[in-house]
Amino acid sequence: MSTQTAAQRRAEAKASYNAFMDGCPSRQLLDRITDKWVALILAALGSDGPHRPGVAHEDGPRAMRYSELSRRLAGASQKMLTQTLRSLEADGLVTRTVTPTVPVTVTYELTDLGLSLNHVMAGLKVWAETHMTDVLAHREEHQRTAAED
Repeated sequence: MSTQTAAQRRAEAKASYNAFMDGCPSRQLLDRITDKWVALILAALGSDGPHRPGVAHEDGPRAMRYSELSRRLAGASQKMLTQTLRSLEADGLVTRTVTPTVPVTVTYELTDLGLSLNHVMAGLKVWAETHMTDVLAHREEHQRTAAED
């Protein structure tokens, strides 16, 4: 029986991931990262999102406080935002930094792994914004033909 190094075991596991298989960890990861709140948090931390008029902003990723994220993500409940940030931290996509001030300051920032995912998600966001008119036209046509049937 041959002995494998940790790197060899990781390489073997990586080659065997198949999101089409039930129970595959990659399927669970896909489920998590396709959540709308994940995409919006990544966009916000990647500084791609609405900016307040008259307020300077960076063109790249930056750390944000919880309250700032909450304001930018309209419609996200405190519970949902907290749960999503915790899961992103557990997956190594976001870091949480606590600064002992009064009151305590907590900031969130994309990790290198999170930045790599942000680049992919940014492409999906651009695609959705670019093709929304086409999708809406198809939806209307589908509703019209469904009503005729």
